[in-house]
Amino acid sequence: MSSLAWKVLAALAMLLAALAAALPILPAIPFLLLAALAAERGWPGLGRRLAAHPVVGPLLAAWKERRAIPRSAKLAGLAGLAFSAALAWIWPDPVWLPICIDFALLGVAAWVWTRPVV
Repeated sequence: MSSLAWKVLAALAMLLAALAAALPILPAIPFLLLAALAAERGWPGLGRRLAAHPVVGPLLAAWKERRAIPRSAKLAGLAGLAFSAALAWIWPDPVWLPICIDFALLGVAAWVWTRPVV
């Protein structure tokens, strides 16, 4: 990918992370991780700022070094996944759709659960 594509991806991920910070059902951490990854490849200045940020920096360092997630982020993410799984049943027509959504969310929850805690 070109440097411009990495910059666009980093900017989009940062925008989604900011949106996720305002919406309780959308997790911000995955978008911050994506922004950091894209920034490392195409926008070094943003990558340095993220790494130096007093709140985000330690989270990114823990992920980069140990693939670890803070307990509070893990619990919030799992709660958001559970809420989303329940929300899928508001419009259960066709019935197979919320079942598929819940299985996908269950897979994500299992992955989050198995990550080490910071």
